[in-house]
Amino acid sequence: MSEQNPYASGYEGENGPGEGKGYTWGPGAPGYGYPQPPQPAYGYPQDAPPPGFGAPGAYPVPVAGATPLVTIGDVVVTQNGILTPVGTLPLQGAVWTVTDLSRTEEKMAQTGIVLGIILGVLLCGLGLLFLLMKEKKTTGFVQVTVSSGGRHHVTMVPANSPETFHIVMGQVNYARGLSV
Repeated sequence: MSEQNPYASGYEGENGPGEGKGYTWGPGAPGYGYPQPPQPAYGYPQDAPPPGFGAPGAYPVPVAGATPLVTIGDVVVTQNGILTPVGTLPLQGAVWTVTDLSRTEEKMAQTGIVLGIILGVLLCGLGLLFLLMKEKKTTGFVQVTVSSGGRHHVTMVPANSPETFHIVMGQVNYARGLSV
């Protein structure tokens, strides 16, 4: 009976008397707070992703004979459909949404500050006009969302100038015209 029940009195396990089979303690045993091997959890990728998914430079390749009409970020619009990194969406009935997430800041140029101080002293205040020099810097993205066939894809186009939104909006309006 003691062979079937490892917790019976007098049982001698692998590590000595009174211990369960396979149980270790002491310096060789991982304890609370020690690094453990990672356990897969919800959302943790169990298998390798499909080829080309999420890889840098993994842009959609047009189908043979399909000419790209417009490219918006990582979305390619052809006569046959809308190619995205996650698959092809139908062109007919596609809904396009554009959101401007960019901002343009205007501040005094560092060159103007330096010239204003140096020439302000030398030219008795005339150099202070250089403090009126301004520089504009645009940061952020223009977000484009396309929904078709029960699926959707979002791409972010970096905004390098204030005109970026208008350029992307023109491309999306062209794609909307093709989607009708």
